Amino acid sequence: MYKSKTLLVLPVLLSACAHEPIVDAKGVDQVKYSQDLAECRDYAQQVSTAGEAGKNGAVGAVVGGAIGAILGDSTSAARGAGVGAVSGATKGGYRAEHRKERVVFNCLRGRGYKVLG
Repeated sequence: MYKSKTLLVLPVLLSACAHEPIVDAKGVDQVKYSQDLAECRDYAQQVSTAGEAGKNGAVGAVVGGAIGAILGDSTSAARGAGVGAVSGATKGGYRAEHRKERVVFNCLRGRGYKVLG
């Protein structure tokens, strides 16, 4: 039960780590920029953080369980699977959030903004 709650809360925690785009504001209409930024964020929401976290968590569980089984007994396999699941989910969630950030940045660049970071 604890592992499943961790996997559900993980995307929320990772989304807090996302960076706001820094755009050169010289000559930029702030109202238009706000509209464009909102639309670009909508595009970024198509990246599934939970899906990526779940997929990588499952792979991590299999790998961790296999390593635990090789190195020990069934208890080690279960612990290895748990550690692998959390580690994989974290990595997958981070990758998905990074992809969302790139989508926003590329969208803004495509609309003519000078994105600095």
